[in-house]
Amino acid sequence: MGSTEPLSEIAHDFSPMMIIYKDGTIERLVGNDIVPPSFDPKTNVDSRDVLYLPENTLSARLYIPKNPKDQNRKLPLVVYFHGGGFCVHTAFSSTYNNYLNNLVSEANIIAVSVDYQRAPEIPVPCAHEDSWTALKWVASHVDGDGQEDWLNHYVDFQRLFFAGDSSDIVEKFSTIGIVLTHPSFWGKDPIPDETTDVKTREWREAMRQFVYPSMIDCDDPLVNPAVGSNLTSLQGCARMLLKESGWKGDVEIVDSQGEQHVFHLRNPDCKNAVSMLKKTAALFSHDKA
Repeated sequence: MGSTEPLSEIAHDFSPMMIIYKDGTIERLVGNDIVPPSFDPKTNVDSRDVLYLPENTLSARLYIPKNPKDQNRKLPLVVYFHGGGFCVHTAFSSTYNNYLNNLVSEANIIAVSVDYQRAPEIPVPCAHEDSWTALKWVASHVDGDGQEDWLNHYVDFQRLFFAGDSSDIVEKFSTIGIVLTHPSFWGKDPIPDETTDVKTREWREAMRQFVYPSMIDCDDPLVNPAVGSNLTSLQGCARMLLKESGWKGDVEIVDSQGEQHVFHLRNPDCKNAVSMLKKTAALFSHDKA
């Protein structure tokens, strides 16, 4: 009779995201379906991949509406950072590829979807550092002489949207707004409507410690940006989906009653997901800060 290789023992079970085995094997349970860039006939959006950090073979996926040169003005730019707890999904997962196609079509924008190195192989804060490098790569196109002609020719850098700090590049372009869709922030003390279930909180805190080994505690600013963050430094940004942040511009909260985390990615055709897409697109296509 034949024998099968025994399964390695589980070291860490972070289902439904990933499982870590004692032999070092990492089994990612979601976000593994990678799709190539292409023209999407359903949305009339084209995409292509470009290296923003060649030495680490890090890429971003660019999205653009069909026939941008026929537009009577340049288009807003959204720099998009995918989710997945820093450990699953990529900018090239079918989930995010589909979402960006729909968003670009609905809002009539150009998008740069940033890929970054994932934990646990490359732990946090590397994802933040890669994302900042990507943002600086985007900024290199402001004067029209960057690496990527879609950004050089078709982007209005006075209408930029992204999640992050623009202090070093604000002189080059204006950040109009930030959208945080279901941000998975955390802290030592639960906020209203946040789970107090002991097992759930232990799972989330163990997960964060695993992907971010140098984390001080759950009030580390990279985990809980309400601690030590100064959002008033985001000069030029007029609209934000945040609350109690010290921000002086317009703030709007969108609450999809009865829905679960990132439902709009899992079920993009449901009524609330379509409504959220239109709401987000309206912010991006808004002309005035």
